[in-house]
Amino acid sequence: MTAIEDLAYGLDVAGLDPGSLGEALASAGVGVARRPDRVLKATAELAVEETQVALNLARRLVSADGAPQAAPEAGDRRFADRAWRDNPFLDGTLQAYLVAGRHARELLESADLPEAQSRKARFALELMLDAAAPSNSPWLNPTVLKEAIDTGGVSLAKGFANFVNDLIENGGMPRQVDASQFELGRELAATPGRVVLRNDLMELIAYEPQTETVFAQPIVYSPPWINKYYVMDLAPGRSFIEYAVQRGFTVFAISYRNPDASMADVTMDDYLRDGLFAALDRAEQITGSEKVNIEAVCLGGTLAVIGLAVLAARGQAERVGWTSLNNTLVDFGEPGVLGVFTDEETVQRLEHKNKRRGFLDSTDLGGTFTWLRGNDLVWNYVVSGWYMGKPPPAFDILAWNADATRLPATMHSQYLRACYLRNDLVEPGAFSIDGTEVDVSRVETPLYILSAQNDHIAPWRSVYRTTQLTGGETRHVLSSGGHIAGMVNPPGPKASYFQRADTPANPDEWLSGAEKVQRSWWEDWAEWASARSGERVAPPSLPEGEPAPGSYVRS
Repeated sequence: MTAIEDLAYGLDVAGLDPGSLGEALASAGVGVARRPDRVLKATAELAVEETQVALNLARRLVSADGAPQAAPEAGDRRFADRAWRDNPFLDGTLQAYLVAGRHARELLESADLPEAQSRKARFALELMLDAAAPSNSPWLNPTVLKEAIDTGGVSLAKGFANFVNDLIENGGMPRQVDASQFELGRELAATPGRVVLRNDLMELIAYEPQTETVFAQPIVYSPPWINKYYVMDLAPGRSFIEYAVQRGFTVFAISYRNPDASMADVTMDDYLRDGLFAALDRAEQITGSEKVNIEAVCLGGTLAVIGLAVLAARGQAERVGWTSLNNTLVDFGEPGVLGVFTDEETVQRLEHKNKRRGFLDSTDLGGTFTWLRGNDLVWNYVVSGWYMGKPPPAFDILAWNADATRLPATMHSQYLRACYLRNDLVEPGAFSIDGTEVDVSRVETPLYILSAQNDHIAPWRSVYRTTQLTGGETRHVLSSGGHIAGMVNPPGPKASYFQRADTPANPDEWLSGAEKVQRSWWEDWAEWASARSGERVAPPSLPEGEPAPGSYVRS
């Protein structure tokens, strides 16, 4: 199941309009209606199974065993309470729901829709089935009823208060996180540093050295410009940047400005030139190193690979010593769940909407998109917050995820069309940026490629394909966790990853011969990067600047 933070983040990455879901479902209805024979057959089969559910209930009421017609998937937290199994009436209700859902899916598949429409219709159906789950009914959910009994009804009163508060202050949606527990510069983005460059697009933060000597080659962190940069500088002890600095790396982090209407015409070219390349220039000036390395995340990694290809085309490849790509897509041929919404009609609709105001607003993503994984993003909090009166969790990743940003209209359109619609980066010369054609096969910079097993935003097999696209040394590591938790994965007993020295063409072949290592990929990365970052030297003298995390992150 897609993690909460992953889905919210991923939808921010794509910024796509799901308005066509209803149209796809309506088309499915028309397609099904054209085959009345299939409808009659499906209806008869459903009636038989529902009758069997009723008979099973009757058998259990007289202490006889009844074979269940359906069971929830393993790990489905909605039905974890034993009452869903031990109470005959709840068990019957659950089985009836599961049987009906199974037949609805089968009927939808019989509609014979084009693949793009079929994917959207399936998504819409799952949305409706999630909403119809019996666990979303307070009078049926045993966990809700037990909490009401245990608290003498206080949980219901608190839940109603939460509902009213969310109705007034959160757009009528259940609150997912208590962000009041986190303050930038203290609980989040707290690694000491200072702003050493500011332009109209970004601030560059240099982190204070914490060791007597540092590696000669510095690192520039290239974040996605969706949400704020500090996903890699979360709470102390959970900050990758803190971890790197404490191991002798000189780290610079790009913190992008939150776009407004004045940035409507900003392009990916600007993000490359005034973002990544400007950061490389400044890191070179401050450290005196002829080589600067790159640590990149998601869309920031896609930009980094584009940048490496541009430098190679310009004869400047030696400026970057190595690059680490975290959960980054270069080949968008199979982009995961976000591909459901990527088609010409949807992109055109979104472009028209964004053109009027000059940017994609983060508020556009916060309401409709949360319903696309209703179990995780809505119903989970309806049950815990509105029915049981529980406060939302104080979780650093969710607090970061709620700190969303806008996107320049022109850049967003360019990105969607080049990557999701046309998959230009896998075709040499198909994509040009800053006056240079991109050919990623010319990239010979050593790459550390991280993917995550449960990543639905950048599926690990798609991430792995980068090992076959570039021309230099590559190391691929498969982390535990999802898109975000797979990166925010500090050393600890639960951390693990798969490794293998070579990178065969087939990702499943790679996995079949990979070794599982019970530690964090951070530790493996530190060993790999240490061997490629030059000698240990005295820390650079940093110029004066505003204390980290700077100003742009607060906008």
